[in-house]
Amino acid sequence: MAFKTQFPFRLPRGYVDEHGNVHRDGVMRLATARDEILPLQDYRVQSNRAYLVIVLLSRVITKIGDDEHISVDMIENLFSTDLAYLQEFYRKINEEGGAPKHHVTCPKCQHAMDVDMVTGALITEGGSGQSGPG
Repeated sequence: MAFKTQFPFRLPRGYVDEHGNVHRDGVMRLATARDEILPLQDYRVQSNRAYLVIVLLSRVITKIGDDEHISVDMIENLFSTDLAYLQEFYRKINEEGGAPKHHVTCPKCQHAMDVDMVTGALITEGGSGQSGPG
C-alpha cells in the first residue's frame, strides 16, 4: 500500500472566483515541518496570530477547482464555513493520520458510525465502508 500524501476534499459552500464561478472540489497535501514553521516568519502572522491558519492553508492546498496556484487572497475570500471545514480537514489528515473521517449519529435511528470525508462512505465497526446511509 502506497503512502498517501494528497487528499481530495469538497467544500460545503465553495470558493467563488473573480468571475462568479463556484469551485467546491480541491486537494490538500500533508503538511511538512517547513509548512508549519515558515508562516511564523510572515509579517501578517506576527501582527495577528489568527492569520496563521490562512497562510498555512495557502501552502498545503494544492488545488481548488481548476486552479493549482492557491494564494493567501483565495483563502481569505473563502466563506467562514469553508474555512472551518478546511481547518478540521487539515487537523484530521495531519494529526490523526490516515483517511479523515467524522463520527456521526443517525438522527432517525441513533446508530453511530464514521463517515470517510474523502469518499463519503460510511465506515462500519468491522472497518468496511458503505456508499450510502445505513
